[in-house]
Amino acid sequence: MTSQTVRPDRLAADTAMGPVTLDVADLAGMMAFYRDAVTLQVLSEEGPVVTMGRGTTPVVVLRHSPQLGHAAPGSAGLFHTAILFPTQTDLAAAVASMAQRAPRSFTGSADHLVSQAFYFDDPEGNGIELYWDRDRTQWSWVHGQVEMATLYLDPNDFLREHLTPQVLEVPDASDAVVGHVHLSVGDTRSAKEFYVDRLGFDTTAELGHQALFVSAGGYHHHMAMNVWNSRGAGRRFPALGLGQIDIELPDTDAVGELSERMRHFGVQAADDGRTVSFEDPWANRIRVAVSGS
Repeated sequence: MTSQTVRPDRLAADTAMGPVTLDVADLAGMMAFYRDAVTLQVLSEEGPVVTMGRGTTPVVVLRHSPQLGHAAPGSAGLFHTAILFPTQTDLAAAVASMAQRAPRSFTGSADHLVSQAFYFDDPEGNGIELYWDRDRTQWSWVHGQVEMATLYLDPNDFLREHLTPQVLEVPDASDAVVGHVHLSVGDTRSAKEFYVDRLGFDTTAELGHQALFVSAGGYHHHMAMNVWNSRGAGRRFPALGLGQIDIELPDTDAVGELSERMRHFGVQAADDGRTVSFEDPWANRIRVAVSGS
């Protein structure tokens, strides 16, 4: 899978996910949650917009939008933002922080073969995954699709094995990034047409008509879409929750190629030469930019 030649209609192999923007009602409360429980730092604060991350890497952008209400049940939108930690010890520190400061936010955990993951909801109902990847040499590919599963992962056993006093003292010392973004959509056929055929990701796994996993460069998935809570959903109305997904490409040429591809498929996009912004079929806003811009 990772040795395949990248076609010109595919995203660059070193494509990465950028920060996820959330429209929030309680900016102070959400800042406190992502700082104190998730262990992110405030990187910048500009009026109603707060950027949070680890080191110099933005992970979540909180945009104060008190004029918006909550989305109706069954709507398309964010399923979860997945924050990737470099080591199991770093992940354990974040999970321990969540357990101590927001114990009711926990919704589950799983060993996915390619990764170990813990799931939570923030105070406004936005899903969060905290996870660690196994080395790519341990991933298994069959007929072009990566083998993933949902196996039992005991949180207490994980913490006992990987939590150390040193990392508890400085829980935000390591970097963390958005590893992938998982969306709720109306149907996976339309999702595949948009994210694979037009945007240029590769399909890495499909669960019938339930879920689709896509990536660039042989990663297990940079994005996923499912219909578990949203089958048949149409375009989103303005609401709290997902505001924007950022995707990072290596250079302006890659951004330009994507812009041309979107134009070829008749996707309306705003293009300023360094960034391209557009909506998917459910009005989820996507911004593609050069990495670091």
